[in-house]
Amino acid sequence: MEGTRPRPPARRPWRATAASRAAAWGFLAPVVVYLGVFYVYPLYRNVDLSLRHYTVRSFVQGGAPFSGWDNFRQVLDDPAFGTALRNTMVFTFVSIFFQYALGLALAVFFNRGFRLSTTLRALFLIPWLLPLIVSASTWSWMLNGESGVVDYGLRLVGAGSVDWLTSPRWALTSVIIANIWIGIPFNLVILYSGLQNVPVELYEAAALDGASGRQQFWRITFPLLWPVSAITLLLGLINTLKVFDLIWIMTRGGPGGSSTTLPTWSYQLGFGSLLPEFGPGAAVGNILILIALAFGLLYVRVQRRQVV
Repeated sequence: MEGTRPRPPARRPWRATAASRAAAWGFLAPVVVYLGVFYVYPLYRNVDLSLRHYTVRSFVQGGAPFSGWDNFRQVLDDPAFGTALRNTMVFTFVSIFFQYALGLALAVFFNRGFRLSTTLRALFLIPWLLPLIVSASTWSWMLNGESGVVDYGLRLVGAGSVDWLTSPRWALTSVIIANIWIGIPFNLVILYSGLQNVPVELYEAAALDGASGRQQFWRITFPLLWPVSAITLLLGLINTLKVFDLIWIMTRGGPGGSSTTLPTWSYQLGFGSLLPEFGPGAAVGNILILIALAFGLLYVRVQRRQVV
């Protein structure tokens, strides 16, 4: 009949709503517990360590006195902080640049499709799949100044021997080379996946318009690949900032602190001496977390501007 009002939608019974909420919390609970145990509590513990004066006894038995920002002042006033920060930035940005550039070049190369491309692409994943201790040990052997294969090759071509791991001039370069080799496969996989989503029709239309391969790359491939590139660079940046085991196995931060970064310095302060300084070591770790957080917030801000 005309003029009759439509019936309002039937409400779900209260018991059904409560059951669905309980089920939702049941699925969410394992994630919350995991984040709390493996992320929130360690972060809280690290902050607590950086704000107290811990000794070995107080670290085990508790009761460390509150020291406020003294640990951070000690770290920032230490001459080693500037060297470690500079080495961290050089190690991170040089590694990220070459990992991304070489990974992108390989992704574009494999995206063309050719015989055995799948097999070769799988072989490029080996550095990424190997345990890091194996990769670091292999590079330590290759760059050995006396019996390393790299120096042997240099001598064959008439170049002099280079003390890759024991020279203050080359130690940081050595760990950067090894880290670039390890990180290329990650960039290759992510960027290659991004290239699969670029429409082929765009390249065909550009070819009909007379665009060269270089023009197609800079005007089609690179702009459309930028969202994938941004997250790849961010993840690579965060992973590279916290690299510890590679540097520690190859050079232990030496010689003379020439390859010391914030992660290795934090370890040296907290566990590298008979009288460990847990507070300053934790303070260095928190500074490293703040640096990574700053880059993450910068990424979010750039992405929001692009969306708007």
